[in-house]
Amino acid sequence: MKENSVTEEIRRLFDCKNFAFLATLMENGSPQVTPVWTDVDENAILINTAEGRIKHKNVKRDPRVAISVVNHANPYEMVTIRGKVVEETTEGADEHIDKMAKKYLGMDKYPFKMPGEQRILLRIEPDNVFHQKPR
Repeated sequence: MKENSVTEEIRRLFDCKNFAFLATLMENGSPQVTPVWTDVDENAILINTAEGRIKHKNVKRDPRVAISVVNHANPYEMVTIRGKVVEETTEGADEHIDKMAKKYLGMDKYPFKMPGEQRILLRIEPDNVFHQKPR
């Protein structure tokens, strides 16, 4: 199914502990892929990162991204999304990474924050969504 919105079925993939793979574009145009924790809010995909990381530098220069999520319980169900980072903010980013630590690690606070690290929340708006439904 191709469309540009996040359906309830797709939302369930993001609500579970599934890892996502975020592709960004390097300055020379080559792809860079990073496994990430992910979240969904309305029709936007949320990725939490730290200022200065490769993916952050890449989306500041070129906001086009692709995301792939595979259902860990049934790897024949997956979603791929192409879209753009439409917002980046520090507002709520620390609280959001704690929410992701609870979801993925079962911990109340994100345990890997480095001294002086500034968390950034990326909001991705889908342009194209493909959902391969479970068999």
